[in-house]
Amino acid sequence: MPVSQTAEAYAPAVWRVASRREETADTVTFTLTPPEGATPLAFAPGQFNMLYTFGAGEVPISISGDPSRAKEGTIHTLRAVGSVTRLLVKLGEGDAIGLRGPYGTGWPMEATVGSDLLLVAGGLGLAPLRPAIHAAFARRADFGNLTIIYGARSPENLIFHQDLHEWRNRLDADCKVTVDRATPEWRGHVGTILQRIQRAEFDPARTTVFICGPEIMMRKTAEALTGMGVAPERVFISMERNMKCALGRCGHCQFGPHFLCKEGPVFPYARVAPLLSVAEV
Repeated sequence: MPVSQTAEAYAPAVWRVASRREETADTVTFTLTPPEGATPLAFAPGQFNMLYTFGAGEVPISISGDPSRAKEGTIHTLRAVGSVTRLLVKLGEGDAIGLRGPYGTGWPMEATVGSDLLLVAGGLGLAPLRPAIHAAFARRADFGNLTIIYGARSPENLIFHQDLHEWRNRLDADCKVTVDRATPEWRGHVGTILQRIQRAEFDPARTTVFICGPEIMMRKTAEALTGMGVAPERVFISMERNMKCALGRCGHCQFGPHFLCKEGPVFPYARVAPLLSVAEV
């Protein structure tokens, strides 16, 4: 590829922070608007963008908004866990941010039409799943039973409180929320995601599963569900680790023979299961 095209592929556009909402003490949801005259960013649930903060670098962040409302702005939810994200979460309304994307393979919404959906999220993993949940509700008649299981370490770590309230009150879905450790004010369920799954009512033979969260949580959840009879090829996980360029050139995201940024971040569990339990891969 010519050098000029390569440079263009790496060059972020300058977007602006239209609004911000603090989800937790270290997690923020931003609505970003494109440069004047630019086309609003269309995306598939599960895709990600590269967000750049000037003078520090860029990081891959999943798009966490409703795909049907993409014209209103692009939404990202991020936690301050590194040098770049610690600066990004400090941005306020009107501040500039670099963006390029979207990239990656999303959740297989079309391929799962007609099946029951079980969406399992741990902690910040609800952000990459949120667009799929919105898409499933927008096309509710295309799917059977819809079950959402979301868990976090404590109530302080839960995100998207308004969404959770709305989902739990819907009559056409079953949304279960749990925390590992309760606070005195918590009145919800206490226990692990695996415990919630074991008590959930679903038909393994007709269920498709989307999972996002810490890698060990995804592996154990996928193992539990396949052990309950869900076909491994009907379990999908999102893996956003060590991505740097989003174009499959730098090699940071290589996972065995796979490049997560180009082939993922969403993978069929059956495709990557042999690698998930191998140390140092």
